[in-house]
Amino acid sequence: MGIKITKAVIPAAGLGTRFLPATKALPKEMLPVVDKPAIQYVVEEAVKAGLDDILVVTGRNKHALANHFDRVTELEATLESKGDGNKLRMVNEATALAEMHYVRQGDPRGLGHAVSRARMHVGHQPFAVLLGDDLIDARDELLSRMIEVAETRTASVVALLEVDPSVVHMYGVASIEETDEDDVVRITGLVEKPSAEDAPSNYAVIGRYVLQPEVFDVLENTAPGKGNEIQLTDALETLAADTSIAGGVYGVVFRGRRYDTGDKLDYIKAIIQLASDRDDLGTDLRPWLKEYAKGL
Repeated sequence: MGIKITKAVIPAAGLGTRFLPATKALPKEMLPVVDKPAIQYVVEEAVKAGLDDILVVTGRNKHALANHFDRVTELEATLESKGDGNKLRMVNEATALAEMHYVRQGDPRGLGHAVSRARMHVGHQPFAVLLGDDLIDARDELLSRMIEVAETRTASVVALLEVDPSVVHMYGVASIEETDEDDVVRITGLVEKPSAEDAPSNYAVIGRYVLQPEVFDVLENTAPGKGNEIQLTDALETLAADTSIAGGVYGVVFRGRRYDTGDKLDYIKAIIQLASDRDDLGTDLRPWLKEYAKGL
């Protein structure tokens, strides 16, 4: 059994150019998904899995991220004076979720570089990485299962999703070997955004990782790859190829509900799906959607 995992890293330094002009002044992680910013869903997922020490890797003009998880005493006082206990509770929940820390990435040199900026905070401990583009339904288990596998096998673990071969070029894709567990595979290789012809499988890496601290040394020696950026996938390929470094890399195959908020269409779909499932919105929204669809 390895060291107990308590820390999470959320890379959030990207410019969000796919959502311009909305993200000209507003961080993409703060775009609302129904009534919470996307990053709050991610923090809640980490906390639910037992990770209450969270480092957000930010960039310029990302002050709203820290502000969201900080207290706003004037707002709290106003809500309290109005007797609006429900809204006050929601505001306080965001403030009290976890112990939040922040570090700047500086130069935008890719996901691998962003993760490397966590080294001082993480130290020589395994840790989780959660990307804000992927929201995992709170009713489905993923991160806690990944942590369990990482602690049991003392290895790095990534989340895998079977995707249609036509979209493998959008993901890092894994070569895999089966293990004695139905939802766990050993990863023998990784390729960043291959063509359908060159992809080793249709098992795509989605935005959840549990990493051994040796990944920092590997990242330090990883040359820029796809897009002239330091790719986390390339570092994981090194770990997968040499199990003596840090126990290799395993994948947990996720078969639950995932909401991709990485582009405009999928972002809209995520809002509709999540709102439709809510008790306070779904009852009215679902019949309206059916009527609206009839007119298309």
